[in-house]
Amino acid sequence: MRSVMGLTSLILIGAAIVFMFFVVLSGVTDTTPLNKTYFLRADTSSISSARPVSQWTYFYVCGQGNTDCGKPVPDLPFGYAWVGGGQGAPSSLTGSHGKGTTSTHYYYLWRFGWVFYLMGLFFAVCAFFVSLLAVCSRLGSYIGAVTLMTALFFFSLGASLMTAEFVQARNRFQSNGINASLGRWAFGWTWGAWAAMFLAMITLCLGGALGGESRRQRKRDSAMHTEPAVGNGGSRGFNFYRNQRKRRERGSFAETESQRRVKDEYA
Repeated sequence: MRSVMGLTSLILIGAAIVFMFFVVLSGVTDTTPLNKTYFLRADTSSISSARPVSQWTYFYVCGQGNTDCGKPVPDLPFGYAWVGGGQGAPSSLTGSHGKGTTSTHYYYLWRFGWVFYLMGLFFAVCAFFVSLLAVCSRLGSYIGAVTLMTALFFFSLGASLMTAEFVQARNRFQSNGINASLGRWAFGWTWGAWAAMFLAMITLCLGGALGGESRRQRKRDSAMHTEPAVGNGGSRGFNFYRNQRKRRERGSFAETESQRRVKDEYA
């Protein structure tokens, strides 16, 4: 059972890593599903220095279909979609950060979300290799579970901050009469990866616990097999002493009977 749980956890962790890489590599090439993976799409044709349509991905701001992307930038400021302009953009999105394009709220919300997302991916990869030991070892199951808990902690922070930022940004665009929508693929990969890691963590913990239960069951079975021999030996010893006592009692009775007959003869 432990090996089945370990193998299941490996499949789930592997799937989570693949999902996260789909998000991280979105916009790199014009192939499915990377060309459909973005967090937010907005009609930015009314904003100066912006593309007609802007799509925010992990490293890029791109145009329609994740084409015409800008340069890859780590923890990309939200307002890089309109560098050098920004007139017509919602005022709550613009500010002094990111070359004067992004407000403090959206700048730091994405910066921390970006870092936590990457940390979650890193620890998920570590958990995958550690969990290879879970197939044959209880200790491997528990170490893999702890490593995956760390990955899930950071990834939960990253996914939550990311979701909060782009949901709020969509609402700001819509409240200013600009058409905007969330990217179903990016958030589907993200929360699908979260669910896969959560299930993998449970299977790793169960694998370790079931392994210990199987070992205790084997010990109980072994004890049950050895108990009859001990019991038979004990009963044989008891029968031996009981027989010896009966012999002594018979001998004592015979001696008493002999003495009584001698007394009767002299009498």
